[in-house]
Amino acid sequence: MIIDNDNDVLDIMQEALTYEGFEVAVASKVENITSVLEQEKPDVILIDYILDGINGGEICHQIKANPATCCLPVVIISAYPKVLLSLGTYGCDKFIAKPFDLNNLTSSINELLVPFHN
Repeated sequence: MIIDNDNDVLDIMQEALTYEGFEVAVASKVENITSVLEQEKPDVILIDYILDGINGGEICHQIKANPATCCLPVVIISAYPKVLLSLGTYGCDKFIAKPFDLNNLTSSINELLVPFHN
């Protein structure tokens, strides 16, 4: 699942990851992450750090603080790596700076999915 408030980025990432064989759900905004996760049941979640109304780090923190979703792998993606890393990574499993290489993104996702497929 990808959460990003830039619809162009969502479209590009969804198309690229679908091409790589992933089943991809997208959201441009999230008002209740718990209900979204219950509905979509993602294996991994990619969150842009800069969102409308809440930052991706806060969504990550909500996911990691919930016992039902704390094991869900979360990747925070940001064009502002120095800002994010100075604030902490909110417990995310991986951080990827924009712009990113698609091969690095897909290999990072596959690394995080390995425990689910063993």
